Amino acid sequence: MSGKVYLVGAGPGDPQLITVKGQRVLASADSVLYDNLAPHALLDLAPPSAERLYVGKKATERAFEQDEISAMLVERARKGLTVVRLKGGDPFIFGRGGEELEALSTAGVPFEVVPGVTSALGIGAYTGVPLTHRDHVAAVTFVTGHAADHFDWSRIGADQTLVLYMGLMAFPEIARRLIESGRSPGTPAMAVRWGTRPDQRTLAGTLATLPAILLEQEIKPPVTIVVGDVVGLRDRLNWYEGLPLFGQRIVITRDRSQAGDLAAKLLALGAEPIELPVIEIQPPADSAPLNRAIGELETYDWVIFTSVNGVRYFLDHLDHSPRDLRALRARICAIGPATRNALEQLHLKVDIVPEEYVAESLVAAFETIELAGKRVLLPRAAVARDLVPERLSARGAQVDVVEAYRTVLPEEATARAREVFGGKKRPHWITFTSSSTVTNFLTVAGRQALQEVRIASIGPVTTETARSHGLVVDVEASPFTMDGLVAAIIDESRRTRPA
Repeated sequence: MSGKVYLVGAGPGDPQLITVKGQRVLASADSVLYDNLAPHALLDLAPPSAERLYVGKKATERAFEQDEISAMLVERARKGLTVVRLKGGDPFIFGRGGEELEALSTAGVPFEVVPGVTSALGIGAYTGVPLTHRDHVAAVTFVTGHAADHFDWSRIGADQTLVLYMGLMAFPEIARRLIESGRSPGTPAMAVRWGTRPDQRTLAGTLATLPAILLEQEIKPPVTIVVGDVVGLRDRLNWYEGLPLFGQRIVITRDRSQAGDLAAKLLALGAEPIELPVIEIQPPADSAPLNRAIGELETYDWVIFTSVNGVRYFLDHLDHSPRDLRALRARICAIGPATRNALEQLHLKVDIVPEEYVAESLVAAFETIELAGKRVLLPRAAVARDLVPERLSARGAQVDVVEAYRTVLPEEATARAREVFGGKKRPHWITFTSSSTVTNFLTVAGRQALQEVRIASIGPVTTETARSHGLVVDVEASPFTMDGLVAAIIDESRRTRPA
């Protein structure tokens, strides 16, 4: 039985720009053959069991020749596999997609094309340069710089927007020919590297000045060049590079399963989130105490949840027991809005949320509540502060502290830390969201890794842990939530950003 090949446009760099159909096709792939310019984050959309094979090229280095790539597509499809050929931008705009489809057609292999956002359109959008505009230009021309000698430049680019793909090395000669053919030397022009990504870099000038600017700045491929009056609009329309965290590389140390929400917030603000999990959430080493507590659930007067993880693992054990939420007669306390939201999604009402999301404020929230003789269940992490159970017990409560989950140091953390902090592009920020993230990071990377890296802390307990290890905390969240953490980074970035 023959499989099928999908040529999928991966978009210009921002992985969020892939189409819905492209996502769906990747989710069903048996094999993904991907290019250098395809956002590698998209590979995570394929099933864990899917083959991932790099077949791209970088400068003059090729992983495989084009004939070999076509042969691999045919071979895999004939084995009955669903094959995704993931190509940067759009497969039919200087992507050699047509050549690969011809090979598939000749071999009798079924195929589909899923178009993508080509780099010109992505760059235009992310630099505030509309490639067409009723008041300026009604035509746009796409040209590959590899074939600069084959064009009659007197007929190309006369009064339209000109987009040069792969034209960095040839641009000085192209600019000279355009000027000689009558294009004004003062025509606005820009070169964009890594368009639509947080490390997008834009160099602007004119047709006459841009070649020297590119040489002086030593910009390297991949670069797309846009020439035309519409480039002059970017000063007013450039929304992306004006985002509050544009270009900031921010390390996330949370558990991988929980890093996505923070990464999405940072990405939407123009930052480059870098995941470096230094904790991994795992089930308790001994589930018996939690299971016993669930078996006596109706006897508790209060259940206190101090994290979303506590809610998650408590419910997981409840689901695996003979009981369900109908056994819960207790009133409920949640330490913060994220924990409250996790409970409210289960249609559980939360009776107490402290004003500040730390143990001291939680204890204060119980000051007016009679606790003598009351049973309190506290499902929490294996290692946590004892302030809450000690203070509530002192007021006559019977507090059962049970391990609902534990945090461990991921095996790959050391190698990942070396990768993140050992490269040329050092992070600007690191976020610590618990004391464990601080101590574990220092275990795998050491204090020296944080030289010239600013530190953002989720709250006072985490801040105190960092300071006890000699670290300088630049900002602390207020309130002590992920949103508060992001807001603190934004405020500090605005304060220190050059005028």
